[in-house]
This record gives sequence, structure tokens and C-alpha cells, in this order.
Amino acid sequence: MAKPQQTDVNYLSSGLVIKFNVYNRQKALPISKTSVQKILGALCSFLSIRCDEISIYFVADRKICQLHQEFFNDPSPTDCITFPVDSSYLGDIFICPSAALRYAPGNPYEETQLYLVHGILHLLGYEDLEPKAKRTMRKMEKKCMDHLKQLKLKITS
Repeated sequence: MAKPQQTDVNYLSSGLVIKFNVYNRQKALPISKTSVQKILGALCSFLSIRCDEISIYFVADRKICQLHQEFFNDPSPTDCITFPVDSSYLGDIFICPSAALRYAPGNPYEETQLYLVHGILHLLGYEDLEPKAKRTMRKMEKKCMDHLKQLKLKITS
């Protein structure tokens, strides 16, 4: 297995520095850490996120299944799992690019980007279990994805 890659990036916006920790622990879909960092910076600005640190983990099916079982008593693979922490350390987002390859084989990078947006929104308190909350989250996902598209930002290999 390839050595896990980590990137720590300090993002400066309006005098606020946010540390992005990006870990790639999967091989199914090559991920450019630089593209992820740019997206995170744009999302933090667009959503007025004020925190010190966020961590993103791109993981394989085995790891996402393990987390899903451990924390949600469901061993099936899933696309994204989030662990909010607090206002300083916003939290951890675990994303499984293999899910994007299964769900959207024609454009797994856009799907993976949607998982990133979805995870950030969960860390901010958006929920998707109840129909009304789910509609609200989907609208915000679309706004974020449209914003990133306007900026010509996307996850790449």
C-alpha cells in the first residue's frame, strides 16, 4: 500500500488562518491534494467558516466500512462520514472515492467533490435525515457546487 500522504495548508482569509489536513489513504481514484486545498479555501470563504483546522481523509472501502460499522452499526460501504468536533477544530471528514466510482462512473471527481461539500455542510450542522432538512441541505449543496463551478474549481487527479 502506498504511504499515506498528508498536506497541511494554511488558508488565510480576512485575517483568519485555517489549517487543512488532507490525507489520501486510497488508490481507487487519484486525487490532487492541491485541488482539494483550493476547494476547501473557496468553501470556507463562501460559507464564512471560522475555525482553526479541518481534516479530510480519502479512504478505501475497507476503512469506510469499518467506520460505518463502529459508529453507525452498519457495515455497508458509504460515501462520506463526518465527525464534528468544535468551533476551533471543525472536525474530520472521511470520503470514499470508490463510492463515487460506483455511483457516478462517468464523473467520479465531481461526485467526490459533492461528498466533500456534503461533509463540510455536516460539520456546519446541516442534516439530511428528515425530509425538510434534507431539502435544505440539497439546496445548499447545489449552491456550493455552483459556486465552485463558477470559480472553475474541481477535484482533479
